[in-house]
Amino acid sequence: MGPTRGLGSRYGATVRKRYIKVVKGMKKPQRCPQCGLRRVKRVSVGVWKCRKCGFTFTGGAYTPITKLGIVAKRVAKGTVAEETVATE
Repeated sequence: MGPTRGLGSRYGATVRKRYIKVVKGMKKPQRCPQCGLRRVKRVSVGVWKCRKCGFTFTGGAYTPITKLGIVAKRVAKGTVAEETVATE
C-alpha cells in the first residue's frame, strides 16, 4: 500500500495517486546544491539540510528546488549580467 496505507479506500483514486507521488518525491534523497551529493533531507516545511556538509537552505514544501525557483534564479542571473554590461 505504501504511503497511502492509512487512507484506505477514502478520498478517491486520483487524490491517493497524487499523494503517493508527492510523498515518494519528498522522501527520496535529493541533490545538495553546495556539495552535489544526494544527502539532502527535509527538516520542516520548506527547510532542507544536507547530511554530509550541513548546508541548510530553503526550497519548496515538498521538493528542495521548485520550477518557480529555477525561473527566478535565471531571471536574477540575467539582470545582474545586464547591469554589468550597461555600466561598462
